[in-house]
Amino acid sequence: MSLVLSKEGIFGTDENRKAWKDSGYRLPEFDIDNVAKNTYENPEWLHFGAGNIFRAFQANVVQQLLNQGKLDTGLVAVEGFDTEIIDKMYIPHDNMGILVTLKADGNVEKTVVGSIVESLRAERENKEDMTRLSEIFKKDSLRMVSFTITEKGYSLVDGKGELLNTVKTDMQNKPEKSTSYIGKVAALLYERYKAGKKPVAMVSMDNCSHNGDKLYNAIHEFAVAWENASFVEKGFVEYVEDKSKVSFPWSMIDKITPRPDEKVMEILKADGISDLEPVITSKNTYVAPFVNAEECQYLVIEDSFPNGRPALEAGGIIFTEREIVDRVEKMKVCTCLNPLHTALAVFGCLLGYELISEEMKNPVLKKLVEIIGYEEGMPVVVNPGVIEPEKFIDEVLNKRIPNPFMPDTPQRIATDTSQKLGIRFGETIKAYISSDELDVKSLKRIPLVFAGWLRYLMGINDNGDKFELSSDPMLEALAPYVADIRLGDTQIHEKVMPILSNDSIFGINLYDAGLGNLVEEYFIQMLAGKGAILKTLESYVMI
Repeated sequence: MSLVLSKEGIFGTDENRKAWKDSGYRLPEFDIDNVAKNTYENPEWLHFGAGNIFRAFQANVVQQLLNQGKLDTGLVAVEGFDTEIIDKMYIPHDNMGILVTLKADGNVEKTVVGSIVESLRAERENKEDMTRLSEIFKKDSLRMVSFTITEKGYSLVDGKGELLNTVKTDMQNKPEKSTSYIGKVAALLYERYKAGKKPVAMVSMDNCSHNGDKLYNAIHEFAVAWENASFVEKGFVEYVEDKSKVSFPWSMIDKITPRPDEKVMEILKADGISDLEPVITSKNTYVAPFVNAEECQYLVIEDSFPNGRPALEAGGIIFTEREIVDRVEKMKVCTCLNPLHTALAVFGCLLGYELISEEMKNPVLKKLVEIIGYEEGMPVVVNPGVIEPEKFIDEVLNKRIPNPFMPDTPQRIATDTSQKLGIRFGETIKAYISSDELDVKSLKRIPLVFAGWLRYLMGINDNGDKFELSSDPMLEALAPYVADIRLGDTQIHEKVMPILSNDSIFGINLYDAGLGNLVEEYFIQMLAGKGAILKTLESYVMI
């Protein structure tokens, strides 16, 4: 029989439920109607950003706790940027989705996630949903408002540092007229303030440094602008600043959820599930009734919740102090995951790979990231205590990155590399410089990545063929420096010096750090001719 992803299609009859289970799907084990009623009357957790990581991670954690009877309310999902996600994916499937967990051992785990019991569009044109959002923000029961809207979502300015037009307009009008994302969120928070200065935690769960501060700064700027213009009551700014009323915890999230994969869709189709085709919205969001994701996941949150919080520890979420969150983030971003991904992304593009996992079958690339992680990065890692760095990096290198079922590409990860090098490698270099025990000139493989990136910027692979560079805000500024460099060139100092000395890229002037000349040497060797990139890597890695 055909399997239909909807409440009726799964729970309408015993036969339907049995058909799903017989096909290997884990189903919600709680009373969805009762949980929906509880959530509607006393919502505790509302989430902005209805994308893949939320559907694969937070929603599944809540489902597990609902199944265990440890929660009795579900999630309210809100989309404030691309509301077609709600119209075309959430509502047609009664807010349910399929999570396909791709395990490193080749097994596939299939789960119908039904913990999202209400979905709303944060857009002024939709008065019904905005009224409901206002109602939720006034509820005593609301404990947490979380976000996965990407780092870009918190920015109020354009590339020139000037206020975005929508933000500027919002600040010149009353809150109820706001149309920008953060403007709408700030306006809803003002509704909570007017309802009695009720406490709440505003929790960014986006993958960016000190994410809580980014959210706070954006909302605070709106509060100040509106209060100065007398659009809100005097006291709203003080409310936003009062951590006993409104908190903005830091968090660290880690889970890879690539765009829905065609091979995964074929697995589901073979089970007889109908209506699985993905939708590309007018804003170019790629969504499907299913999400494919790796099994590994981490979410560490600063334990600052003025209205209390759900007991999410039982779902594997770690609550701790702000300093510990910071250490976990630095462990991941500066050593144990992100630098390794960037190294593989750069050389994967140059060597013609289309999957990150395939690169780990190359002994040279595998050893390169092992040395960068274990030997060059690990000496400066501060153990956060809640996650063991050695265990984390072991999992990354032996389980996560080599997972052949994760359809992640070097081309995707190479996006915005200029924005990543400073934090992913520069922090390690600075830690070496400030150490009394470590010698920065002992770093040999991190400079190889920098040389590889210079070679990457040329857009010529190791076979001498052109390839398309991934998007990066600095490509237009950087490309001219390497535009005239050709294979076989050796006089490159004057051309690359402006790049390697740019501390806004690397977090430090590489010449001042004593590494600039070494990067140049590696780069010249990678220019020697076809096959020179792999040959250079072999020379300095396989020793």
